[in-house]
Parts: sequence; C-alpha cells; structure tokens
Amino acid sequence: MIIKELPAIFTPARPVLQKIEQAGFEAYFVGGCVRDTILGDPIHDIDIATSAYPSEIKAIFKRTVDTGIEHGTVMILDHGTGYETTTFRTESGYQDYRRPDKVTFVRSLAEDLKRRDFTINALALRENGEVIDLFDGLTDLKKHLIRAVGDPNERFHEDALRMMRAVRFASKLGFMIDPATLAGIKQNAPLLAKIAVERIQVEFEKLLLGQQPVSGLKDFIATGLYQYCPGLADQKDALSGLLVLNNWQLANTQQAWAMICVQLGLTGQQIGRFLKQWKTSNDLIKQVKKIVPLVASLRNNTLSAMDLFEGGWQAVQDANQVAKLYGWVKDDSEIENQYQALPIKSSKELAVDGRTLIVDGQLKPGPLLGKVLNDLTRAVVQGQLTNDRETLLATARQLAEEKG
Repeated sequence: MIIKELPAIFTPARPVLQKIEQAGFEAYFVGGCVRDTILGDPIHDIDIATSAYPSEIKAIFKRTVDTGIEHGTVMILDHGTGYETTTFRTESGYQDYRRPDKVTFVRSLAEDLKRRDFTINALALRENGEVIDLFDGLTDLKKHLIRAVGDPNERFHEDALRMMRAVRFASKLGFMIDPATLAGIKQNAPLLAKIAVERIQVEFEKLLLGQQPVSGLKDFIATGLYQYCPGLADQKDALSGLLVLNNWQLANTQQAWAMICVQLGLTGQQIGRFLKQWKTSNDLIKQVKKIVPLVASLRNNTLSAMDLFEGGWQAVQDANQVAKLYGWVKDDSEIENQYQALPIKSSKELAVDGRTLIVDGQLKPGPLLGKVLNDLTRAVVQGQLTNDRETLLATARQLAEEKG
C-alpha cells in the first residue's frame, strides 16, 4: 500500500528519515501515527524507528539528546523540532508485567514490530508513503478489528496495561476485539493489579471519552478488568447500567468521572475517597464534587440560584453534559440565562467583605463574621437583598445582634 499524500505533520520529519537512509540504515514512521493516517484520524505526534543504533544516530546528526538511550531512544534536534528515534529492539524478562528486564538492539524491522501490542499498531511507513504490513494489520483495519500480534497471552504478560489499551481502542476507534485476544484479556485480567493505578487511569479516561465508549465498556466489563480497578470490584451491575446510555457527548475528564460517580451513587466524601484511589488530581476531585450535586438537581428539576452560584459556570456546563446521558438535561440556553441572571456570580462581587464588616459593621473577627457573610451572600444570590453596601451593612448589624 502506498499513501500518495502524507499528512502535513510528516513533512518536516521526512528529511530526518532520508538522512538516516542515506547513511545506509533503515528508518520508518511506526505505531499510532501510521494507523491514524490510514484511518484519516487526527495525528498528535509521530514515532520513528530505525535500524541504526543510538551511537550511529548520534554520529549522523550533530544535535541529539539522550532521552531514553538505555532503551534505544535518542531525540534528534532538527530546525528547532525534536524527533524521538528508537532503535529496532527485542525485549525479554517482564518481571513486573510492564517493563522489560532486558532490551537488545537489532537490525530487523520484523523483530521490532512483532513485540508490539496489536496488528493495527504494528504498521511501518517509509518516508515515501509505502506502508510495511508484516502482520496483516491493514486487513484488521478494514475489518475494524483489534487483534494481538502473535500470542495474546505473551503480549499481555509482557505488558498487562495492553489489556486496558485494547478496550480503550475499542472505544476510541469503535472497533471489535478479536475473539482470541478477548479471551486472552479475560484469562490474564488479574495481571492488571500489577500495574500502577496512574497508568490504568489514563487508559480508563480515554475509554470513557472515546467515539464508542459503550463498545469499550462492554469489553471492560465482560473480561473482568473492572474487578482490578479501584472502587469497581463489586460494581458490575452499576457499570452495566452505562451500556444502555446512548447520548455520549462527554467532553472532558471531569465529566467522565462525574458520570461514574453518579452511576455508582457516590456523594460528598465518598467521591473524594473514590477519586483518590484513582490518584486523580485535587483540582479534578474538587470539580467533580461540584458537578455531581448539580446533576442531582437537574434530575430532580430543582436547580436553584444557590446551586448555580456554588457550582460555578464550568461545573454547571459539565453537569448538563452528564445529565444529557440520562435524559435529565435542561436546555443549554435556558440554563445559561438562569446563570447569567444571578445578581452575583462570585463572593468577590458582594458589595461588602470581611474587613468592611469589621470596620463599618462593628463585627469582630471570628465564626460569627463568617456566618453573617454567608447569610448576606445567600440573600443576595436568592434576590432577597440588593447588592448594595449600605443595605448589606445594615442587615449585617441586625444579623450580628440576632446571632450574637
């Protein structure tokens, strides 16, 4: 197969491959960039593999950086752009089911490609557009099939994360997993417990944000992979409920995790504990904790001015996207009009602050001050008070007397 017109991302890198070839070595674009070129999908980065050893690459190019030289990876700096180039290699001894104990550099493209995960990722591309397909990956692309290169059990013992990558690709591409590969995942699913949660998290998030997440989730559940993910071991029924949802339009990770929390029935501190198990960031946890109650308000048709104020516009938008999955959605323009109609959208917009209340409102620092500020904010948001300095000061003094 010849690709007559390569995407623009390859253009500046072609001279790099040409220079390696002129020095007497082989060089190819490999992996996902080749797959996505054939599928017509967006390409985010390119990978280069070569028969040249790291020392030989460094002799060909004046400017290089050793980014992973023990694994054969050298970055070539060319006209201000860095291109990571990796020597053909074989691997052996996967004691941690993730990284090889030994890497051996080889001159054979076939030896290099046969260690890769799936046939659709074991394609190589010459700089002139010729596709090298040694494992029938092109056929599998046409069939929309995810199939392990060689023996699935061997591939998953080499890197157990590949099982999550399989279900993630099922979601991302809308492909089916080959029966033998699916059986291999089911048999080796317990190995996922050997993999760092952070790595599983990345694949799970990509699965939830794919083109066909139901396809990926179905395999994720059927193979038992979910049993080895934080907080999901006993949640087969809840997860299976996601398979009947059709209107998947999740746009970011906070929406994805909010949906999972809604589906599992998690609230408040439960959300924090669950997401910490997944090693997500504190910022994401904070945002999801805002989104989930908003989804509940949308479900119950009780979305109030305080809900909108406390959540903030980003969380409101995210909540409405999650609600769309379940049919609890509110019209986007209606919800935006409701938010824009808020008298204030942040406590910083309140006409008084703590210092003002201390100086002019005759309040003392302490818990009472915080309670009064909170009451004033709530009253303004709900339209019970105008956001006027004198009005708020007078109300503050009254509240202080009542609460004092």
